[in-house]
Amino acid sequence: MSIFGKIKEALKKTKANVSTKMRQLFLKNKIGDAFYEELEEILISSDVSVKTAAAVVEEVKEEAIGNKIKDEGFVTDLLKDILEETLDEAPMPEIKYPCVMMFVGVNGVGKTTTIGKLANYFVREKKSVTVAAADTFRAAAIDQLGIWADRAKVRIVKHEEGSDPSAVVFDAVSSAKARGTDVLLIDTAGRLHVKENLMNELRKMDRVVEREYPEAAFYKFLVLDATTGQNAYSQARVFKDAVSLDGIVLTKLDGTAKGGIVFSLCGELRIPVVYAGVGEKLEDIELFDAEQFVEGFI
Repeated sequence: MSIFGKIKEALKKTKANVSTKMRQLFLKNKIGDAFYEELEEILISSDVSVKTAAAVVEEVKEEAIGNKIKDEGFVTDLLKDILEETLDEAPMPEIKYPCVMMFVGVNGVGKTTTIGKLANYFVREKKSVTVAAADTFRAAAIDQLGIWADRAKVRIVKHEEGSDPSAVVFDAVSSAKARGTDVLLIDTAGRLHVKENLMNELRKMDRVVEREYPEAAFYKFLVLDATTGQNAYSQARVFKDAVSLDGIVLTKLDGTAKGGIVFSLCGELRIPVVYAGVGEKLEDIELFDAEQFVEGFI
């Protein structure tokens, strides 16, 4: 299956949900004010924020009226184009090497699993990879990352449970520099985004990388669970303020029947979705593609 096939396959639940509602809407309403009001409601029910849904529908309405178009196919294609433009408002970062990627997020979103999958992804891209177990609060997290590192056949830098996470990052950076490693992936502890002391710890790790490895490209990615819907937006806003995010990794895309929060993350917060988890297997992570996501959404 192609990478685009994987993304579309992961969005099967979402597409079935949105497409069914769209078909019912076209059958029930002529394309007029009531139609556009219900179209907005469909987007909101699919986890698009109220602000983004209103802006998208207003743009569809203006263009359709301007072209005197009331054809179902034209309006659907127009909606797809505008949704894709919304995703493109947050440009994808260009990944340069050597690079450091630090992954942040709340508990339970799949950070450690994501790092394991990305380690394998970069190995398939013929890059050398090291992972750093900077989630030192849970021994299980260190062990879990070790299992993923073994599966992906990459090196791991780790300390004992309870160690200073910044010390792990320092050692991992030193090791990556010494060995000329292409990609360093840093796992961090899950944290409530309202806990300021935990956010300060992230900033400390951030400073260690910036100070010790200025020659490397440094990316900070927020890992979000696609099934959490609108709550993902508030998480993204707070983490963006704390550590200046470069992008998002969306996990469990195959587990949601909604998925529209992606449009609000890109359109309002200007944070691009860079990678998407599309299943439970080691190889089930893909570079995000706006066009294919929209095709899978509607």
